[in-house]
Amino acid sequence: MRISQSGVPADAPWPSIADACVIVYGVDALTALLDGPRARGAFLLRSVLTPPWSLRVRDEAPLALVAMVRGEATYIPDDGTPRTIGPGDVMVIRGPGHYTVADPPGTDPQIVIHPGQRCTTPDGRDLADVMHLGVRTWGTDADGPTLVITGAYELAGEVGRRLLGALPDAIVVREEGPLVELLAQEIAKDRAGQEAVLDRLLDLMLISALRGWLDRAGEGAPGWYRAQADPVVGPALTLLHHNPAHPWTVAVLAEKVGVSRALLARRFTEVVGEPPMAYLTGWRLALAADLLLEPGATLGAVARRVGYGGAFALSAAFKRVRGVSPQQHRGQS
Repeated sequence: MRISQSGVPADAPWPSIADACVIVYGVDALTALLDGPRARGAFLLRSVLTPPWSLRVRDEAPLALVAMVRGEATYIPDDGTPRTIGPGDVMVIRGPGHYTVADPPGTDPQIVIHPGQRCTTPDGRDLADVMHLGVRTWGTDADGPTLVITGAYELAGEVGRRLLGALPDAIVVREEGPLVELLAQEIAKDRAGQEAVLDRLLDLMLISALRGWLDRAGEGAPGWYRAQADPVVGPALTLLHHNPAHPWTVAVLAEKVGVSRALLARRFTEVVGEPPMAYLTGWRLALAADLLLEPGATLGAVARRVGYGGAFALSAAFKRVRGVSPQQHRGQS
């Protein structure tokens, strides 16, 4: 069994160097929560367009990114406030709501993107071949002044949902580094292993955007993120994320942090928004939800990795908190 960020099983083999670093230095909340939405063959497309243009997006992906290389575009959600982005901007859109991206805003949709990234005209005519302009590239004009990269995560991990649930429907961050230009260069290449390269670049862009937004969100950031700077709650969160399988109690956690049980319980609830053990339960079950989808994972093995005594205990907690059994969760996913 591999040592991972979700804990260190007693029967685990000798860790790799990367895993050992996790064990020594611990896991901050953002790293742990970002471990869920990881691209694996994610949809990624380079679009070259000439205004006026308008895309109606109905793919219902749980998470999408829009990166402007040149030109500008306006994001118009069915419910919410429109946002305009320009060169170097990255927008993270939390699904599954429908929205329109256009330049200028108000342009009637010419293209509809459906689940599975199928593209049609508004009356249903397929556009896959008509608008194909090269490797992972499509659009209305090969020399168009607008170049936009879109990426979509078809599945978001349960751990990631804890993070994404704290975000607004859309955030915009200016990417100061080379990621947008690098992705624009790599997306049009057709080389061995290119899909893996693009997946990792998309992940980097997501992490960079979310970290940038959280850093500037101030009081608008979720409690678990603000809590990292708290001298009491921060160390407690690190312990819970680092080893959720440990038989934690508030008393044991308080002793590790070096404060009284009452102080930890009160401060944790104030900063994070829920008591320590409620947070731990949610974290364990989120990890379990992800692990249950791994090929060959048994309920008993997952239970041990996230701190439950056996399959029955995990199943009961999963059903109580999430409303479905682990088997139903697997079937739904």
